[in-house]
Amino acid sequence: MALSTTLRSASVALLGLAAVCGVSASSPPVSRGPVAAPKRIVSLNLCADQLVLALADREQIAGLTRYAADSAMSAEAARAKGLPILRGAAEEIMAINPDLVVGMPARRNPAIKALKTRYPAVDLKSADGYDAILASIRKVALAVGHPERGEALIAGMERDLAHIPRARKGPKGKIVAAYWQRRGYLTGTGTLIDDLMTRVGVTNLAGKLGKPALSQMGIEELAAARPDVIVVDAATDKVVDQGTAMMHHPVLDGIPRVAIPQAWTVCGGPAYVKAARALAKGVNAR
Repeated sequence: MALSTTLRSASVALLGLAAVCGVSASSPPVSRGPVAAPKRIVSLNLCADQLVLALADREQIAGLTRYAADSAMSAEAARAKGLPILRGAAEEIMAINPDLVVGMPARRNPAIKALKTRYPAVDLKSADGYDAILASIRKVALAVGHPERGEALIAGMERDLAHIPRARKGPKGKIVAAYWQRRGYLTGTGTLIDDLMTRVGVTNLAGKLGKPALSQMGIEELAAARPDVIVVDAATDKVVDQGTAMMHHPVLDGIPRVAIPQAWTVCGGPAYVKAARALAKGVNAR
C-alpha cells in the first residue's frame, strides 16, 4: 500500500543525509558535519506516513499518502488531520520540491522511482519483526533530524513491553493461535503477526502446520485444527460480505476470539506495543 511524494535537493548537506539513511541514489562526496533537518518531507507509503508523523515536526511534513488519515489503516491517523494529503503523482511531488522523501522505492511506479535519482530519499523495508521496527524508527528519526525522539520512542516501547504479561499455558501446554483473515487467509511465520505471537508466548498455528507466510485455510480445516484462539482483524466483527461471513460460521463458535485493529498490525511501528498488549490480554481472558 503506498502512495507517493518526492523532491529535489541540490543541497550537499541533504545529499549527505540521504547517504547516511541508506539512499541508493548516487551522490557526490559530502562533508560529515552536522546535517540540517529537512523542511519539506514527503512520505510515499502508509508505513512511512506513520513513522514521519511520530518523529517529525508538523511543520516539516509537506505531504502524506491518502491512507495517512484513515483510522482503519493508520495508527497515527489522528496526527495526520490537517496535513497535506497527496495523490502520489510524480508531478505533484516535484511541485512541492521536498528535501526528503521517505518510503522509497516505488517499484511499480516508474515515474516515482525515477525521482529517487534526484532527491534525498530514505528506503524503508517492511518491518516484519520488533528488531526491524527499531531499526526503521532510528533510520527515520535520524533522517528527519530528531534522533533523540527515536531513542525516546524506543525507550517508551521497551518500558511498555516489559509490563505486558506472557500468555498463560493451557491444559495442553502453550496456547495455539490462528491469525485468520477475510476469505480464510492464514498468516504464517516470518511476519509481524508471528513475531507478536512469539512475543507474548503463543504458538502460531500456521507455523505448527508448516504453512507459508500467507496461505488459505477453509472453515472445516480450521475447525479440525482446533486452535485455542482465533485472532482476527477487529473490523471483521461484523458481517459485511462473503469474505467476513465465513468467519462467523457456527462451527467456529466454540473457539475464543481475540480482535486486534488492523491499523496496529498492517505496518511495523510504534503500534506494535498496542497489538502485543491486546493479544496478551485477549489470550489470557479466553
